[in-house]
Amino acid sequence: MAIDFEAISKRNLARDGALVIVGTLLFAVGLNCFMEPNGLAPGGISGIAIIIRAAVIAQGGPDIPVGIQTLVMNALLMVLAWRAGGPRYVAKSLAGIVLCSVFIDLTAPFLPVLGNGDLLLCALWGGVVSGTGLGLVFRAGSNTGGTDIICQIIARHSMFPVGTWVIITDFMIAVAPAPVFSVENALYACIATYLMGKVCDMVIDGPSRERVAWIISSEHEAIAQAVLEDLDRGCTEVTAKGKYTGEERPMLFCILSRSDIAPLKDIVAEVDSDAIVVITDAHEAFGEGFRKLEGGAPL
Repeated sequence: MAIDFEAISKRNLARDGALVIVGTLLFAVGLNCFMEPNGLAPGGISGIAIIIRAAVIAQGGPDIPVGIQTLVMNALLMVLAWRAGGPRYVAKSLAGIVLCSVFIDLTAPFLPVLGNGDLLLCALWGGVVSGTGLGLVFRAGSNTGGTDIICQIIARHSMFPVGTWVIITDFMIAVAPAPVFSVENALYACIATYLMGKVCDMVIDGPSRERVAWIISSEHEAIAQAVLEDLDRGCTEVTAKGKYTGEERPMLFCILSRSDIAPLKDIVAEVDSDAIVVITDAHEAFGEGFRKLEGGAPL
């Protein structure tokens, strides 16, 4: 059967475009409704822009819109991005950067200020809404520019990975507005920053609904049979070699739902209480007994 890659590409382009639009709009809503009006500056370029705007106004200066600031700062960073990642990286970033900046300033006059000064409420909801928006943008393969570009460049010349530098820079920006707003605002901004990252990851990877179990036991046949019959789950046997003893032993690999974990522990404890059992999260599982594998990322 011939695969129409052109049709698939068009569908993916339309889907990714919709994700970027919805994602940047959600990010702007979280920023304008909960964080910026209540003095919370999350990490990234938008956080820097919020601090600058508040500091300039406090000194009697002009009101510089957050969106315009982020657009200007990102334009400068695009020069670094071009040198670091090339034209393809810049092209994928532009849509998210421009739309995010436009939506921040476009929606600010019309969106209500929510939270009534409750900083915890604002940090929680601001982090959830903006984090969801960022996750949708990243899921489409785009981004909103900002400090991520700087972190990628720094990581290439340091011993720490990009994620570590993102955490460091975002929390530095989150605590920076303490002299402008208050120490309390800075602490709540850290909560918003952390929550944004967590929600963003969840949107990108999807909720972790499945579990993977690795089982090493001398009674592997009995355990596998119980998994097949009692849990009605598949089980794969692979050969593992212990480096200390040099012995080869069968190891069971099982993909389970959350509700299967407790019964599995009961089975292993009953059959072989000395078995080695490792259970990890699986973000997604496709195939027989799980969801059908389809092209593209689901909305």
